[in-house]
Amino acid sequence: MKRLSFVLVIGALLLSRGAMASSQDAWAQHDADVKAACVKASGLKNAKPLGDIVLFEDNVGSALLLEGIYPGKNMKHQRGRKLCLYERTAGHKVHVTDADTLIVNK
Repeated sequence: MKRLSFVLVIGALLLSRGAMASSQDAWAQHDADVKAACVKASGLKNAKPLGDIVLFEDNVGSALLLEGIYPGKNMKHQRGRKLCLYERTAGHKVHVTDADTLIVNK
């Protein structure tokens, strides 16, 4: 009986280690997906994240602030910021809005 309990405990520990590793891999993939989707949706040239991804509840998603160059002559290639919301639910919709006034440089 003690041997069976020992085997079950060791098995549970090994399985939990595997679950943690796949969970870390899943979050790394999530971060890569968020960054790629937000950069694409921003429409900015040379868009780059300005910080880490901010996680909200699952029904809201993840947010990322981006900075890049507005394309087009009418924007005179000015530097700009976009705030991106990435839905973690099925479909992974991406919403982007201007965020030039979110951080004010003094």
